[in-house]
Amino acid sequence: MRRLTPALLVGLAAVAAVGGCSHSPNGASRGAKAHPAAILLRGLGAEPDSLDPQKARSVEAQRVLRDICEGLTTLDKSGGVAPGIAKQWQVSADGKTYTFTLRHDARWSNGQPVVGADFVAGLRRLVDPATGSQYAEVVNAIVNASDIVAGHKPPESLGVSAPGPYTVIVRLRNPAPYLPALLAHPSTCPVEPVTLANDREAYARPGNLPSDGAFILSQWVHGSYIYLRRNRYYWDNSATRLDGVKYVISSDENSELTLYRAGQLDITDVIPRAQYGWIRSHLGNQLHITPELGVYFYGFNLQRAPFKDDAKLRRALSMVVDRDKLVHLVLRTGELPAYGWVPPGVADYAPQSPSWRRLAMAQRIAEARRLYAEAGYSAARPLRFVLRYNTGEVHSELAIAIASMWRQALGARVTLRSEGFTSLLQDINRGNVQMFRSSWIGDYNDAYGFAQYFKSDFGINLTHYDNPAYDALLDRAAAEVDPAKRRALLEQAERVMLHDAPVIPIYFYASKHLVKPRVTGWYNNIMNVTYSRYLGLRGVSR
Repeated sequence: MRRLTPALLVGLAAVAAVGGCSHSPNGASRGAKAHPAAILLRGLGAEPDSLDPQKARSVEAQRVLRDICEGLTTLDKSGGVAPGIAKQWQVSADGKTYTFTLRHDARWSNGQPVVGADFVAGLRRLVDPATGSQYAEVVNAIVNASDIVAGHKPPESLGVSAPGPYTVIVRLRNPAPYLPALLAHPSTCPVEPVTLANDREAYARPGNLPSDGAFILSQWVHGSYIYLRRNRYYWDNSATRLDGVKYVISSDENSELTLYRAGQLDITDVIPRAQYGWIRSHLGNQLHITPELGVYFYGFNLQRAPFKDDAKLRRALSMVVDRDKLVHLVLRTGELPAYGWVPPGVADYAPQSPSWRRLAMAQRIAEARRLYAEAGYSAARPLRFVLRYNTGEVHSELAIAIASMWRQALGARVTLRSEGFTSLLQDINRGNVQMFRSSWIGDYNDAYGFAQYFKSDFGINLTHYDNPAYDALLDRAAAEVDPAKRRALLEQAERVMLHDAPVIPIYFYASKHLVKPRVTGWYNNIMNVTYSRYLGLRGVSR
């Protein structure tokens, strides 16, 4: 992936020039008195994999899409569920039928009304095998969703309907109390049927993708930036204080800080850990650190050697990783060591960990060496494999430290390979990896959203973990009405998965942003979702 440099971006600071037809190059509205455009400059991190709501899967893509499209619901400033295009909803006594009432003033960016049929079309498109969405199974609680994804039933059989233009009914196969929060996720956004029908391949391209959110996708310069301009048809446009948002693409934490200090970023996506002390001393009043529902991990490819069918070997590698040392010596910016999968802070859930978590490090190493030997490896026959991760300072530092732990404790020989995120993702999808770095960020605040990742039929189960006992526990949890019993089943499922060790959890995230004093309205939450529509710029906001 091509990296941004400060020199590359100097000429881009006046971003109104890429703002589409509603603004002239100097940022003035045509036909009106000239004024500075309110353009927010946000760091994005890596290049999004897609900006098609039903096809995108990366965290970076979801962040941009939350500004472009609005679902039946949205998230409030605390990260909880709030009305979106649906102004209200009701749930039946058995918890299996939700009725959403839409706003009459919701409009697409082409001026057409947003109606119930658009949400039905979006959800059908999500589960349609022809779409190929890896998020399709996220809505498997909806009637017939799993059968449609598997190709056993047509998309039209999905349990969603629109009996009128301003009503959407969702029927579930089992109670899913998290459904309203899930429907704030961009993958469940509506589609504008005319635009989609005219050109399915170009549907999500800049200037073509319809928006029912506060901003419109105007330009995407790959490897550089994504520009969103204000959607004047958005139902709550009168509350929007920005003319546009420029998302700057960069996988280099230090470049983001350089751009921020040069005035070319208002908000960073991350902060460089090596300069954390300096940032605290010099920019402490602009630094925002908050726990986040996300886990950073190394995944095993369970479909090929050397990790296929070898849980003992996988456990041995996990046991000798000293997460506490990594958090305190490498990360150093508020992260928590991860021995389990579901992060602390998830509503109504007790974090789980493997049984060996209670052992002292020396005991863990001794047990790991025993498992390593039982798996057939030794000093004379060391384990050799390739660990692949996307380019980034923290990824490299962690990989070097962990590879050193594996070599010292077990004698394993690890080849480290850093590469662009897109190429890594393609090879993970093809199964052309042995071990890879990834992360999972909660789509909604419920343990099921993390547990579902390892379900055998879940499209983003990158490890290809497949344990019928695990699947059965999740199915029972999904059908369970009693909250305590549901929680117990999910906790049991996590323990089963941790014993099988399809992944090595390394740390739980903390969101870290630098925010310029000129930005107004900034807020933090455990979901790390801050909608641009709530933000403004001092001196230029309107």
